[in-house]
Amino acid sequence: MATDRNVAPVIIKRKKVIVAGGHHGGAWKVAYADFVTAMMAFFMLMWLLNATTEKQRKGISDYFSPTAPISRLSSGSDGMFMGESVFASDVLPRMGVGASSWQEPPSTSSQDSDAQDQNSQFKEVQDVLLGLSGESMLEDRWLRHVVTRVTDEGLVLEFFDAEDDPLFTNGADPTKLMREIAYSVREASKLLKNDVAVEGHVATVPVIRLDDPTWDWSADRAFALADLLVGFGFEAERLRRVTAYGDREPVVDNPMAARNNRIELVFLRF
Repeated sequence: MATDRNVAPVIIKRKKVIVAGGHHGGAWKVAYADFVTAMMAFFMLMWLLNATTEKQRKGISDYFSPTAPISRLSSGSDGMFMGESVFASDVLPRMGVGASSWQEPPSTSSQDSDAQDQNSQFKEVQDVLLGLSGESMLEDRWLRHVVTRVTDEGLVLEFFDAEDDPLFTNGADPTKLMREIAYSVREASKLLKNDVAVEGHVATVPVIRLDDPTWDWSADRAFALADLLVGFGFEAERLRRVTAYGDREPVVDNPMAARNNRIELVFLRF
C-alpha cells in the first residue's frame, strides 16, 4: 500500500511543570536564618570585646574551656534558675571562672594555715583516745573496736563490732562497751569545737529473712550514739546530722561480716 506523503506529521510537545519550586522552595530560608544567627553572634562578640576587661575576657574563655571546674550548682546565668554570673566577684575564687576587675582572688595561705591547725587538733584527739602520746582514754580491750583517720571531711572515729563482742544487741540497744566508748569520746570532744556527724552502718542480713531491718538498725544505732553523747553532756547544737546507710557501704568483702557493723562519728572541718 502506498504511503500518503501529503499528510502533515503530528508533533507532540511535552511540558515539565514545576510546582512551588520543587524541593528548593524553602532552602533560602534556612540559609538566611543561619546567616542572621552568625551575624548576631558576631555582634555579640564585638560588644563583649569592647565592654569587658582583660580579666573578664579570661573568665569567659575559661568558662567555655572543657577543663574549667564548673560548679554543678551554677548555670552561669546571672541568677536565673539559681545560677550565677561569670562576672560575679566571688565566682573565680570558688569555681575558677569569671572575676571582677577590682577584686583579686583570695590567697590560699590562710586556708592552708587553718587546715594545718585543724589537722593538729585532730591529731591531738587521736593521741588522747588511742594513747599514741602516752596514756589512752580507751582501755586496751576497747582499742580493737576503734579506727581513726583524718579525711577531707574531718576527723573520723569508727567504732565497729568484733565477732565475739558487739557494740549493740537486739538490733540497736547499746552495750556497756558502747556506753563506755561514747563517754570517752565525749571527754575527748572537749578538745574540739567542731560540729559532729554520726553515720550508722550494718552488715547484710541473710536473704532468708522475711523483712530487711538494716535501714532501721543503722538509723537506730546512729541515733543511739547521738543520744548517748548528749546524755553525757555533749552540746546538742553541735550535732550537724545523723545518717543511716543500711548495709550499702561494707568495708570487707563479706557483706555479712561483723566488721561491717559500725558507727562513724565525724568531727567536721570548719
